[in-house]
Amino acid sequence: MLRRLALPALLLLALDATICQAEELVESRWRLGAAIGYGVRSNPLIQSDDIPIIVDVDIAWFGDRWFFDNGDLGFTISDNDSMTASLVTRVNSDRVFFGNTDTRFVAFDAAGMPLGEMVEFEIPDRDYAVELGVEVMTDGSLGTLQFSAYHDVSGTHKGYELYADYGYGWRKQRLYIEPSAGASYKSANLNNYYWGVTEDEAGPVLLPYEAGAGFNWHARLMVGYQLSRQWGLSLVAEYDRMNDEAAASPIVDERNVLGYFAGAVYRF
Repeated sequence: MLRRLALPALLLLALDATICQAEELVESRWRLGAAIGYGVRSNPLIQSDDIPIIVDVDIAWFGDRWFFDNGDLGFTISDNDSMTASLVTRVNSDRVFFGNTDTRFVAFDAAGMPLGEMVEFEIPDRDYAVELGVEVMTDGSLGTLQFSAYHDVSGTHKGYELYADYGYGWRKQRLYIEPSAGASYKSANLNNYYWGVTEDEAGPVLLPYEAGAGFNWHARLMVGYQLSRQWGLSLVAEYDRMNDEAAASPIVDERNVLGYFAGAVYRF
């Protein structure tokens, strides 16, 4: 099976970057690893904290058809040297930002006018969504391509996402470098659930807002250096530009989401 690109987690990408080693390891159904270092992913929400990345683990199992890859459960439809196609169930990653928000007392309304008294304000919460979709990955001398299409099957946002990514890797003995870039289309239902504001959630501090569909753009750089058969060093940097509809939401402060991680990786 071709190497899957972990979409939401920079740390898992850091772990994947060190897979490309000078000598092939004995093939195993299990892929186990751990990383320790330091990294941060910025949070685009107002009244929010950035998401720190210190330690994490990489756990994956690949059978003849079924596989588990860091929370994703999949079934391989087709697999050959140049292409892999799979059905995959995953949890939507947009919810992660809402777990790092703060409650504050504010003295001004949404128009900047003073309120009669301090008002407690917190960002509306959002639920995780379980999504089912198709992933297609190709690999060759010209680089790697990943296409995916996911739809909500949990009834949370009732929307869908289309995703495309292209990467090209260079290996020089123990050093591996891979830049990549791509885009994702977020449907109106998906966008509005996470970034919209309903009438029930609106108030003096937060105006109602309905988000439409839009394109996100992303770029990523992965660098891995093999120290031994099991130890490696990894550096990952990622940039994600939120679509216009999401960026215009009153709960969004910054449309550009930046992330990085640098540290040591150990493969079991």
